[in-house]
Amino acid sequence: MNELVELKSLTLAELCDLVQSMGQPCYRGRQIFNWIYKGAESVEEMTDLPLSFRQKLNEHCCMYSAKICKYQQSSDGSANKYLFLLKDNEMVEAVLMRYKYGNSACVSTQAGCRMGCAFCASTIKGLKRNLDRGEMIEQVLQMQKNIGDKISHVVLMGSGEPLDNYEESVAFMRLLHEGLNMSYRNMTLSTCGIVPRIYDLAKEGIPVTLAVSLHAPNDLVRRNIMPVAKAYPIVDLLEACDFYARVTGRRITFEYVMLKDINDMPEHAYKLADILKGRLCHVNLIRFNGVEESEFCASNEKTVKRFYDILNGKGIPVSIRRRMGSDIDAACGQLRRQQSARN
Repeated sequence: MNELVELKSLTLAELCDLVQSMGQPCYRGRQIFNWIYKGAESVEEMTDLPLSFRQKLNEHCCMYSAKICKYQQSSDGSANKYLFLLKDNEMVEAVLMRYKYGNSACVSTQAGCRMGCAFCASTIKGLKRNLDRGEMIEQVLQMQKNIGDKISHVVLMGSGEPLDNYEESVAFMRLLHEGLNMSYRNMTLSTCGIVPRIYDLAKEGIPVTLAVSLHAPNDLVRRNIMPVAKAYPIVDLLEACDFYARVTGRRITFEYVMLKDINDMPEHAYKLADILKGRLCHVNLIRFNGVEESEFCASNEKTVKRFYDILNGKGIPVSIRRRMGSDIDAACGQLRRQQSARN
């Protein structure tokens, strides 16, 4: 064992294999696993392990903890925004949202993003690196510790494209299920639409909710705001979504950010209703949260309501996302971008 093993990145089975390789019985792995998901941040806290074994663990393993370097709470108490400092001084954001059904954590899967969506703050300086599963778990554990309460839902919807960091994102969701006993149905993965990976995810046997950033009803508009659309046209994306819905039995959520005079006109709403008719889906209309460097403006409330009424009138399940955290830079990438500019 030349490199230190990050304990928070291991499954229960992997921990059992590890402790057995160190001459300990398998149940020691379960003890370590339980301590991690109770929020332990060091081996020293694992007081039911023999001292000699703890010393050996410290020689060969590590338990890195992300540091909260900035924290904001919305004025209405509905959302907390966190900026985490990672071991290599990269920063990522996460948001804690309070709902009637429980606490939902929005986590980042990458430091930055390379997808290039024109309206998104996360992608302005490109991709720095992928996060590993342990760094994703850390965001959830640190937020639980901060609020002193359990997180019941997780959305992979912070900075980064989860399907561009596929293996670690899937491993993270499996750890959530095993370590926090979180149902896959309480997890949502948001993607800009990397079609081959949607097919892969459908076959994983983890029926998480798939949220697809559609943001346009046709390829012409979509390609102007989302570079990924140049590789995967809408017809191919919708076929992949249909496959995911068939295999998992889960309804697809189509995210649609409302951009003034770009994608918010009545003809856009009618076209969107046409392409989604008969599909197992739901449309989530999102009020644009402005970004300084962006040329886009938010649609006004009347326009959003008109768009909603057209979809609803055409029988498309639709909602307008509740605005949370607008006073704490809760849109993806904003807090990280501001902090980086100061450094």
